[in-house]
Amino acid sequence: MAERVALITGGAKGIGRGIALDLAAQQWSVAICYRTSEAEARATADTITSRGGRALSIRCDVSDPQAAKGLVTQVEQQWGRIDALINGAGPYHRVNLFDETAAGWNEMFDGNLHPIFYLAQAVAPGMRARKSGHIINFSMANADQMIAQPDVTAHYIAKAGVLILTRTLAKLLAPHNITVNAISPGFIDSGSAPPEELAGMTKRIPAGYIGTVDDTVAAVRYLLSDEARYVNGANIQVSGAWGI
Repeated sequence: MAERVALITGGAKGIGRGIALDLAAQQWSVAICYRTSEAEARATADTITSRGGRALSIRCDVSDPQAAKGLVTQVEQQWGRIDALINGAGPYHRVNLFDETAAGWNEMFDGNLHPIFYLAQAVAPGMRARKSGHIINFSMANADQMIAQPDVTAHYIAKAGVLILTRTLAKLLAPHNITVNAISPGFIDSGSAPPEELAGMTKRIPAGYIGTVDDTVAAVRYLLSDEARYVNGANIQVSGAWGI
């Protein structure tokens, strides 16, 4: 099997960790980018290496354009290439729009939208040169509905922007045999929300249950597979039909 390298932002825990472990099991080399979750990132990397895989754990604030570029350079220098960029990092907070601060507003864009632009610009030259590659971005299940969101306004606008940026990147990179797609999770039991809060959401989900990390990992696995070679610019809802 040809060597394949993945760079995963937000790969230390939750969905990102699940993706990292799954790719490593498929013999991908995995670079895990984290900002604050050092212990979790190291544990994920150690799990991969203990199973015979190759992993890097790299601290980086990808909201800084120069740091994001340096992250890509570091991985490429270590392993010679990046075949898949998975943009899983993204802060979230709930606050009414009129109680939001300028710093909080900017944080949602700096964490959820801007890094995708920075990192895509950085990985594109190598992918174009090899005429292959994949970029997967994470939005949210109802971001394409363009509905009012009084308590998560900036986060929601940023996630809607992710979809526009995904489609734009797909159109620009498709001639180079590179796919760019989005995954939009709904309520997923990834460890980031209290179980009682998730349980209260079940009645709002048409499928009748909360999704698992494995549900999201399966969508990533598909988009990175040869079966999805003609899927480009898509947005896959992983939500049990919530948010559509």
